[in-house]
Amino acid sequence: MHEIGDDIPAFELPDTRGAVHAAPLEDAPPATVVVVMCNHCPYVVAWNPRVRAVAEDYGPRGVRFLGINANDPGRYPADSPERMREFVDYQDWPFPYLFDETQDVARALDALVTPHVFVYDGHQRLVYHGAPDSDHEDPGNDAAWLRAAIEAALTNEAADPAVTRPRGCSVKWKA
Repeated sequence: MHEIGDDIPAFELPDTRGAVHAAPLEDAPPATVVVVMCNHCPYVVAWNPRVRAVAEDYGPRGVRFLGINANDPGRYPADSPERMREFVDYQDWPFPYLFDETQDVARALDALVTPHVFVYDGHQRLVYHGAPDSDHEDPGNDAAWLRAAIEAALTNEAADPAVTRPRGCSVKWKA
């Protein structure tokens, strides 16, 4: 299990334009947010505006955001790299959206659903994982758990809560 205090898993994944993004980084940002997401899940769609707002608020403070899609595009064509690219372009998405074709990164993270949020501190150690906030149907929650975890990472404090139950659609594993 990927637990609080664990290092970010090592990976190199392409984004929708072919640029490769890696972890861990030699020059780590003050915090890194990884969101295991996809295109079709209604939970992801509901939380996307809040996650986007968090990225727009914290990106200027040096926080790195990465979206990772590990769903099997053979079974779920809406999650194919081509559809990911369309999503990024149409939404003018504010952070890189990576494709985990082998699903190795999602497995290393122990990602359960989309979205499943992981927040790492400046030492690239896990400080939070779970849902963005308590209710995907209530925009008033404003991704409170995600925001609190980022603040904790930025101030070198323990996140409270550090773990929440991720809610969403199951990761679509290859058969």
